[in-house]
Amino acid sequence: MQEFFMREALKEAKKAYNKLEIPVGAVIVKDGEIIARAHNIKEEKKDTTKHAEILAIQKASKKLETWRLNDCEMYVTLEPCPMCAGALIQSRIKKVYIGTMDEKTGACGSVLNLLEDFKFNHKVEVEKGILKEECEKILKEFFIKLREYKKSMR
Repeated sequence: MQEFFMREALKEAKKAYNKLEIPVGAVIVKDGEIIARAHNIKEEKKDTTKHAEILAIQKASKKLETWRLNDCEMYVTLEPCPMCAGALIQSRIKKVYIGTMDEKTGACGSVLNLLEDFKFNHKVEVEKGILKEECEKILKEFFIKLREYKKSMR
Protein backbone atom coordinates (compact mmCIF):
# COMPACT_ATOMS: atom_id res chain seq x y z
CA MET A 1 0.00 0.00 0.00
CA GLN A 2 2.87 2.40 0.74
CA GLU A 3 3.99 2.37 -2.88
CA PHE A 4 0.43 2.93 -4.10
CA PHE A 5 0.01 6.04 -1.96
CA MET A 6 3.46 7.38 -2.87
CA ARG A 7 2.56 6.94 -6.55
CA GLU A 8 -0.48 9.10 -5.87
CA ALA A 9 1.80 11.71 -4.31
CA LEU A 10 4.01 11.47 -7.42
CA LYS A 11 0.95 12.22 -9.58
CA GLU A 12 0.58 15.43 -7.61
CA ALA A 13 4.30 16.19 -8.06
CA LYS A 14 3.84 15.83 -11.83
CA LYS A 15 1.08 18.45 -11.72
CA ALA A 16 3.53 20.83 -10.05
CA TYR A 17 6.23 19.92 -12.60
CA ASN A 18 3.89 20.81 -15.45
CA LYS A 19 3.33 24.25 -13.89
CA LEU A 20 7.09 24.88 -13.51
CA GLU A 21 6.74 24.48 -9.74
CA ILE A 22 9.21 22.42 -7.75
CA PRO A 23 7.65 18.98 -8.18
CA VAL A 24 6.57 17.97 -4.70
CA GLY A 25 3.33 16.15 -4.10
CA ALA A 26 1.57 14.99 -0.96
CA VAL A 27 -1.44 12.89 -0.07
CA ILE A 28 -3.04 12.34 3.32
CA VAL A 29 -4.55 8.95 4.11
CA LYS A 30 -7.05 7.99 6.79
CA ASP A 31 -8.31 4.44 7.23
CA GLY A 32 -6.70 3.36 3.95
CA GLU A 33 -8.38 6.10 1.90
CA ILE A 34 -6.91 9.29 0.44
CA ILE A 35 -8.72 12.24 2.02
CA ALA A 36 -6.51 15.04 0.67
CA ARG A 37 -3.99 15.62 -2.08
CA ALA A 38 -1.92 18.62 -3.07
CA HIS A 39 1.17 19.83 -4.89
CA ASN A 40 3.38 22.90 -4.67
CA ILE A 41 1.85 26.11 -6.02
CA LYS A 42 4.30 28.58 -4.47
CA GLU A 43 5.23 30.24 -7.79
CA GLU A 44 1.67 30.30 -9.11
CA LYS A 45 0.28 31.95 -5.97
CA LYS A 46 3.47 33.93 -5.18
CA ASP A 47 3.15 32.67 -1.61
CA THR A 48 5.98 31.03 0.32
CA THR A 49 3.55 28.90 2.35
CA LYS A 50 1.93 27.10 -0.60
CA HIS A 51 3.87 23.87 -0.12
CA ALA A 52 2.20 20.55 -0.92
CA GLU A 53 2.26 19.45 2.73
CA ILE A 54 0.60 22.60 4.05
CA LEU A 55 -2.10 22.52 1.37
CA ALA A 56 -2.80 18.82 1.99
CA ILE A 57 -3.10 19.45 5.74
CA GLN A 58 -5.53 22.30 5.10
CA LYS A 59 -7.67 20.13 2.81
CA ALA A 60 -7.69 17.19 5.24
CA SER A 61 -8.62 19.47 8.14
CA LYS A 62 -11.48 20.93 6.13
CA LYS A 63 -12.74 17.47 5.12
CA LEU A 64 -12.57 16.10 8.66
CA GLU A 65 -13.73 19.38 10.21
CA THR A 66 -10.89 19.36 12.72
CA TRP A 67 -7.28 20.49 12.86
CA ARG A 68 -6.33 17.29 14.70
CA LEU A 69 -5.25 14.70 12.13
CA ASN A 70 -4.27 12.07 14.74
CA ASP A 71 -5.29 9.03 12.71
CA CYS A 72 -3.87 10.29 9.41
CA GLU A 73 -0.69 9.55 7.51
CA MET A 74 1.04 11.73 4.92
CA TYR A 75 2.92 10.51 1.89
CA VAL A 76 5.21 13.19 0.46
CA THR A 77 7.70 12.90 -2.38
CA LEU A 78 10.36 15.15 -0.80
CA GLU A 79 11.43 15.51 2.81
CA PRO A 80 9.50 18.34 4.47
CA CYS A 81 11.17 21.67 5.21
CA PRO A 82 11.10 23.17 8.75
CA MET A 83 7.77 24.93 8.10
CA CYS A 84 6.11 21.75 6.87
CA ALA A 85 7.67 19.55 9.56
CA GLY A 86 6.28 21.99 12.13
CA ALA A 87 2.85 21.74 10.50
CA LEU A 88 3.04 17.93 10.72
CA ILE A 89 3.66 18.21 14.45
CA GLN A 90 0.99 20.85 15.00
CA SER A 91 -1.64 18.92 13.02
CA ARG A 92 -0.91 15.74 14.98
CA ILE A 93 -0.27 13.67 11.85
CA LYS A 94 0.45 10.11 12.99
CA LYS A 95 3.12 9.19 10.44
CA VAL A 96 4.88 10.66 7.41
CA TYR A 97 6.25 8.57 4.57
CA ILE A 98 9.01 10.36 2.64
CA GLY A 99 10.10 9.57 -0.89
CA THR A 100 13.50 11.22 -1.01
CA MET A 101 15.50 13.37 1.36
CA ASP A 102 16.33 17.06 0.91
CA GLU A 103 19.97 17.66 1.78
CA LYS A 104 19.55 21.45 1.55
CA THR A 105 16.39 22.25 3.51
CA GLY A 106 15.08 18.98 4.93
CA ALA A 107 13.85 18.96 8.52
CA CYS A 108 13.09 15.27 9.03
CA GLY A 109 16.64 13.94 9.18
CA SER A 110 18.79 15.65 6.54
CA VAL A 111 19.69 19.16 7.71
CA LEU A 112 17.91 18.76 11.05
CA ASN A 113 15.23 16.54 12.49
CA LEU A 114 12.30 18.39 14.04
CA LEU A 115 10.29 15.18 14.23
CA GLU A 116 12.70 13.21 16.40
CA ASP A 117 15.36 15.45 17.99
CA PHE A 118 13.17 17.78 19.99
CA LYS A 119 10.73 17.33 22.88
CA PHE A 120 7.48 18.47 21.31
CA ASN A 121 4.15 17.39 22.73
CA HIS A 122 3.47 15.21 19.66
CA LYS A 123 5.76 12.74 17.92
CA VAL A 124 5.34 12.04 14.22
CA GLU A 125 6.54 8.63 13.06
CA VAL A 126 8.78 8.71 9.97
CA GLU A 127 9.52 6.20 7.24
CA LYS A 128 11.93 7.17 4.47
CA GLY A 129 12.80 5.94 0.99
CA ILE A 130 9.39 4.97 -0.39
CA LEU A 131 9.86 4.95 -4.22
CA LYS A 132 13.08 6.90 -3.65
CA GLU A 133 14.39 6.58 -7.22
CA GLU A 134 11.15 7.83 -8.81
CA CYS A 135 10.94 10.73 -6.36
CA GLU A 136 14.57 11.72 -7.05
CA LYS A 137 14.14 11.37 -10.81
CA ILE A 138 11.29 13.88 -11.15
CA LEU A 139 13.25 16.45 -9.14
CA LYS A 140 16.45 15.98 -11.17
CA GLU A 141 14.56 16.20 -14.46
CA PHE A 142 12.76 19.32 -13.28
CA PHE A 143 15.92 21.20 -12.38
CA ILE A 144 17.55 20.26 -15.69
CA LYS A 145 14.45 21.54 -17.52
CA LEU A 146 14.37 24.70 -15.39
CA ARG A 147 18.03 25.51 -16.13
CA GLU A 148 17.41 25.01 -19.86
CA TYR A 149 14.33 27.24 -19.68
CA LYS A 150 16.26 30.00 -17.89
CA LYS A 151 19.07 29.82 -20.47
CA SER A 152 16.56 30.21 -23.30
CA MET A 153 15.10 33.32 -21.62
CA ARG A 154 18.44 35.20 -21.70
